[in-house]
Amino acid sequence: HNKMANQVNGNAVQLKEEEEPMDTSSVTHTEHYKTLIEAGLPQKVAERLDEIFQTGLVAYVDLDERAIDALREFNEEGALSVLQQFKESDLSHVQNKSAFLCGVMKTYRQREKQGSKVQESTKGPDEAKIKALLERTGYTLDVTTGQRKYGGPPPDTVYSGVQPGIGTEVFVGKIPRDLYEDELVPLFEKAGPIWDLRLMMDPLSGQNRGYAFITFCSKDAAQEAVKLCDNYEIRPGKHLGVCISVANNRLFVGSIPKNKTKENILEEFNKVTEGLVDVILYHQPDDKKKNRGFCFLEYEDHKSAAQARRRLMSGKVKVWGNVVTVEWADPVEEPDPEVMAKVKVLFVRNLATTVTEEILEKSFSEFGKLFLVKKLKDYAFVHFEDRGAAVKAMNEMNGKEIEGEEIEIVLAKPPDKKRKERQAARQASRSTAYEDYYYYPPPRMPPPIRG
Repeated sequence: HNKMANQVNGNAVQLKEEEEPMDTSSVTHTEHYKTLIEAGLPQKVAERLDEIFQTGLVAYVDLDERAIDALREFNEEGALSVLQQFKESDLSHVQNKSAFLCGVMKTYRQREKQGSKVQESTKGPDEAKIKALLERTGYTLDVTTGQRKYGGPPPDTVYSGVQPGIGTEVFVGKIPRDLYEDELVPLFEKAGPIWDLRLMMDPLSGQNRGYAFITFCSKDAAQEAVKLCDNYEIRPGKHLGVCISVANNRLFVGSIPKNKTKENILEEFNKVTEGLVDVILYHQPDDKKKNRGFCFLEYEDHKSAAQARRRLMSGKVKVWGNVVTVEWADPVEEPDPEVMAKVKVLFVRNLATTVTEEILEKSFSEFGKLFLVKKLKDYAFVHFEDRGAAVKAMNEMNGKEIEGEEIEIVLAKPPDKKRKERQAARQASRSTAYEDYYYYPPPRMPPPIRG
């Protein structure tokens, strides 16, 4: 009668009940057994969970109602199978055991859908090496079914400031699937102190997904990590890929009515999404009252932007009665400081329609010899022969009025390989002489302080 329940993941698990009829009087239950039965769990499932409590792997207080409810939805065989897997999992670094059990259940369902058997416990990390690493560094490790998070925050002795911001995170790809923190940390900490390292895990295979995110305590350390570790041979024939990661918090939104102002757009999108801090809008060159039919929405963090994107894409949310088109905006990469230190080209925007190249030439040539002035729509590129002259012109002319419009000036940002590839793909047809420079937005105003 019990055969089915004991065929956990296709391997017969020898249980006492198989040899002799169940004599419940000899089984010791904890005081929680009754609570589990009252919660509606089948007797055998309650008994198995109670046995797990007795082993000390997990305590009753560690499991919340959500986990018990989810367990109740399984049939008896499935529930026993899930508990067996949970029992065999390495829980030594799992802080939230309830969430972990929910993760095991979710994975079990996904496997059932795919009809795939659970793989015989894939070789996890070498626990002795992980333990030695944590003892040496004093960092914490928090394991969930989807990721392994080392640090975040690091110990006070390493760094006690606030969480590092933009430009401090790197993306590490092409990681061998059976590699863990004991091999990654010693390599990357050479670049500088690590805030956290998040290794993404595949619950279905039990191995890593081949990539991780590492946040450093400073931008310099992140840049150093790219120099040191990109293309590093971590195992024979296995080279890592490392680049600065940009947590994208900006969305591109199309199909915006052209008569809407920045304030209208802020108000409207604030109604349907959360965490919106800014709207970036471009006007039509010949009519400042009209926008160009698209805008960028800037959110306070990546999570808010991702949630907003999902909501806006769902088709259920309408803005001014229409469904809008939404995409991730191309991330604004931080330009390489060494490259930016050599730029002699200014990007001048917000030009009035009446501004000609001659007017620009006249205004800017007083700062130094010009090599080229090119106006396109309501912006222009002004090429100086000398870097010093370009910087002086930018500092003095930024915010000045030409033909009744206040102009904005930044150093033109040289081409970025990745961006060029993306643009080349889009622009195969319409080539312009200006692919070499693209507009890099002016420094952002700090978000409004929320009262």
